[in-house]
Amino acid sequence: MTVYRERLWAPPALYLATALVIPASLLVFLPISATAGVAVAIGMELAVLVLLWALAPVIEVTDTEFHAGRAHLPRSVVGEVAGFTGAAATSQRGPELDARAWTLFRGYVHGVVKVEVRDAADPTPYWLVSVRDPEAVTRALTTGAERANRTEPA
Repeated sequence: MTVYRERLWAPPALYLATALVIPASLLVFLPISATAGVAVAIGMELAVLVLLWALAPVIEVTDTEFHAGRAHLPRSVVGEVAGFTGAAATSQRGPELDARAWTLFRGYVHGVVKVEVRDAADPTPYWLVSVRDPEAVTRALTTGAERANRTEPA
């Protein structure tokens, strides 16, 4: 069952900025053919918009796993979880970042959540993931953590 889910959509200004592909395409293809120039400009703009939409990562917490984009972490190996915003989030993404950490950042998303990995076989000490609501993700990962980490008797 999904406990928390969000998609890290790009802000509207970034979608508008992709319109710069249109004059760039026209500049290159209009000397060849006006029809080709317009067709390529429209095609390129649509391709960029679709890629921007399709490549937006999903952050999801289920009863059994934590998903960040295509990566997933079993809840049984999730250790301490902390959410950061503002200057603390900037510090976590910069000077305090461990080079071994697994990261998923989006520059337009200002909050981050730090998820400790408690797996002796995994060299990654923690995941640092951009999220819009660090408190909600932290709550989702810590609520029921005992249940997720409990093993069934043999």
